[in-house]
Order: sequence, then C-alpha cells, then structure tokens
Amino acid sequence: MSLTSLKLICHVTTLIFAAGMMTTAYAEKADQDKPIILEAEKVSVNDVQQTYELDGEVLLIKGSILITGEKGNIKVDPEGYEYVDVQAKPESTASFRQRREGPANEFMQGRGQTVTYNAKTELLTLTGDASLKRLHNMQMLDQLRGWKIDYDDVQQRYEVSPPANAKAEDLPLARAILSPRRKATLEK
Repeated sequence: MSLTSLKLICHVTTLIFAAGMMTTAYAEKADQDKPIILEAEKVSVNDVQQTYELDGEVLLIKGSILITGEKGNIKVDPEGYEYVDVQAKPESTASFRQRREGPANEFMQGRGQTVTYNAKTELLTLTGDASLKRLHNMQMLDQLRGWKIDYDDVQQRYEVSPPANAKAEDLPLARAILSPRRKATLEK
C-alpha cells in the first residue's frame, strides 16, 4: 500500500470519526462584537495596515476566545474580521479556548505548536502535536489528536492530517475519542 493510499485512509477515517462529533452548538456568536484584548511583553501596532505583532507571553482575549503562545500576528481585514496566528516556544504549546453557543458550559479547547484562527470563516487550525477537545462542565466529551487539526465551526467539521513527510509505518497518526451521541445529548 502506498503512502498516498495510507494518508487517504487516515483522512477518511478521521472524517468518519469527525462526522460523529457534529452537534448543533456553534461558536459563541457574541464573540464577534467584542473588543480584542492583547497582552505580551512587546506589542507593535500598525494602525494603517491594521496589523499587530506580539512577542513574549502572548495572551489574546476576544469575548469567550482565549489564545496563548509566545509570538503572534494579527491582521484585521476591512470588514473588521481578525486573522490570528500564534506560535509556541519549541518546548511548549500554544492554546485556544472558546465557549460554544447553546449548551451552558460547553467549550472547544485545543493546543499545538501553532494556533491559527480566521474569525471570518470561523476556521481554527492547530499544527504540531495538536489536540482538540470538546468539554461540557469541564468533562471531556470528544478528543482529537494528530499532527494537524482543522476545525470548521460553521460546517461543524473536523479533519486530522498527518505531516506531509509521514512514512507509511508511522500511520495512522490521528486518534479520536468520541462520546456516544445519545449520552452527550441527554447530559446537556
């Protein structure tokens, strides 16, 4: 079996698992209208180009969204949507957390070497030993692990991808732990 075939199997398997994770909750819609709070050891602001560079102990808060890391870049488009890219130190991880609309106390929480978030499309990408969890009352309902995780909140779709240079003997590099849908639905 070729590496391309194994990658395809890994992607398809992950998408099948991810389909089971779909719920009707979405990202907190009120987050879109909240101001951004930025903290770092160094912040550079270019108001003309609407770009922000953060360096050292980065903390970004926007409503229920919380992103941490070591370095970050933010670009705001003319419509006011943010494009966030935060990297971790080599020996640690960057993190993302957001409350979900609907059920009380439900959150998406993820980690990786890089956290990228597109506020316009509500696409979160975690890269480098990434993990993503769906939590309800601080109890894990679902968990994904892999090298790269894409979470599309609008489409309610997850995808876990191996690194481009993965070897056939290394696969599968994706793992999903999913709560039974009936139990997860009843507990809400």
